[in-house]
Amino acid sequence: MMKTRDAAHAEESAEVEVLIAETAKFDAMSKQIKASLGKIESGNQLVNSNVMQVYSNTQGLQVMNDNIDKILDAIDKMLGPSEDKGREERIIRAGPDRVGLPDYLASLKRLDRALSQMASSKLRINQQAIGDFNELLTEGNNRLQALFRSALADNEQPVEPLHYITKQLPFPVLPQESASKLGSIDSFLSSNAARDTSYNSRESPSVRIYAEMRGAYLSGSLHNLSAASISTSKRKASDEIYRQGTSGIGTYASGIEGIFSAEFNNISAIFAREDWGLAFDATCRKALAEFAKTLRELNMHIKSNLTTDCFLAYEILEIVTNVGYRLDQLSGQLKLPFADALKPIRETAKSSLAELIEDVRRRVSSLQTLPLDGSSVPFTAEVMTRMQTLTIYPQSLASVMASLGDGNWQTVPTATSTSSTSLPSLKSFDIGADTTQLLAHYIMDTIETLLTSLDGKARGLLKSKALSGVFMANNVAVIDRMIRSSDLSTVLASGGASARIESWRKKGTSAYLDSWREPCSALMDVQYTNRGARPPSGSNGIIDSAAVIKQLGSKDKDSIKEKFKNFNASFDELSGRHKALQMEREVRSLLAREVQAMIEPLYARFWDRYHEIDKGKGKYVKYDKGSLSAQLAALG
Repeated sequence: MMKTRDAAHAEESAEVEVLIAETAKFDAMSKQIKASLGKIESGNQLVNSNVMQVYSNTQGLQVMNDNIDKILDAIDKMLGPSEDKGREERIIRAGPDRVGLPDYLASLKRLDRALSQMASSKLRINQQAIGDFNELLTEGNNRLQALFRSALADNEQPVEPLHYITKQLPFPVLPQESASKLGSIDSFLSSNAARDTSYNSRESPSVRIYAEMRGAYLSGSLHNLSAASISTSKRKASDEIYRQGTSGIGTYASGIEGIFSAEFNNISAIFAREDWGLAFDATCRKALAEFAKTLRELNMHIKSNLTTDCFLAYEILEIVTNVGYRLDQLSGQLKLPFADALKPIRETAKSSLAELIEDVRRRVSSLQTLPLDGSSVPFTAEVMTRMQTLTIYPQSLASVMASLGDGNWQTVPTATSTSSTSLPSLKSFDIGADTTQLLAHYIMDTIETLLTSLDGKARGLLKSKALSGVFMANNVAVIDRMIRSSDLSTVLASGGASARIESWRKKGTSAYLDSWREPCSALMDVQYTNRGARPPSGSNGIIDSAAVIKQLGSKDKDSIKEKFKNFNASFDELSGRHKALQMEREVRSLLAREVQAMIEPLYARFWDRYHEIDKGKGKYVKYDKGSLSAQLAALG
């Protein structure tokens, strides 16, 4: 039993030893595997490092290869222009007239491209070639400029503007062939390459040449119109008011508008749109400078004859403003040059409004005598002629008066206040008022100044109030007539102008009628209601003059006789004076009616009561009612 257990134990022990031996063997193998895995991992890292280095080297080689290809291409391009230099030089030296403009321009463009390529390479080896190509490009540019100038010279002869103005023909433009040729040349001359060789890189050589030559053409064509504007403006008597259209400034402005419009059409056909404004402004500059000089000379003439020639200033403002506006609408240019040229004229026009009013005061104040027959002074008609002339220039006066402000024309502005550098008042910007009303206010201010001055002068120089009244009524009649017979009637239709004139008419009428109070006072009698019965009347209400006289005492009868005598003497004297006075037709008629309305009712009443004082002998009662009425009617 024991042996059997030992045998089993020995067998199990042997199996355990075998298992232990196997475990040891597996441990050894596991260590070997781990060692192998470590070696493999280390090998992988080495391989990865080597592969990345190879990849990086490969990319660098590819970049280097691309750079080498580019260098080779650049070398080929550099060698190409150098190889073509001879051909381009032959074309440039020959000139556009021999090789033809298209081929010449093509050669210049190739030179420009070659220069750009060599300049971008920045290689020292190209510096000599770049210098040579620049010389060729400069020579080609100069030859093109000469050709551009030559093409313009074919059409540089000035024209006679009056031929086109009087016949209403459009001003000539450059022939289509010439414009096309000039446009082709400008396409290169206005490029950066041509500008870089110019002494002023900011300005296209073609614009400079065009402005120089066509500017001379414009000023030469307009020169005679400038001289004519000055001579025609001065060709009148010194005291004669300027008449619209007698100056040549309107023709001058029409010539400028026509020839400038034609020139803008030329510029539009030759230059690129972005150069239109620059070219047009530069081309017109010389002609506009001469125009501004002409206006300055005209302004000096106007200022020395301000009260008669200020109307020329208004005409210039209206004409030139319209021309400048239309040219600005066409080209988008020249608005400021025209405004600058007009500045002295505008300032003179503004100062003239106050000067015209001041001249009225000054001229009336200088009168040493007034007509002794009560007739109006010629200066009244002169002033109203000025006012009539103002209505011809509503546009320019609207602008000038709006800039001054309503009523600011009452005082003569000083040099400081009219300077263009002075700051305008807020009132000068008030242009919301009806400009027609501004003109009406100015005209009425002038008329008021005239009548006030004449009234003061009449009271100082004329012997009687009646004569002063006739004098004032005559002047008012002249004013009213000249208003009604002209456009002044439209301008003064509203705003109380007629009422203000009527008040002056009534003032003159009242002054004249004051002298007729003397015969009226002779017709005043005294009736006593406490002295017996009322004087008898006939069946039809007519007073019985004989009965009235019968009731009078001798003293009263003498008084009535004296009243008739005084009336007759006064009436005859005043009637004679009335007929001797020089009156405007409407004044004579008006005053006759007023005298009749004053005298006739009083005399009729007096005559009805007392005509039997001389029993029809006419010793005291010179006029019956009918004859007096006829006498009064004859006053008109």
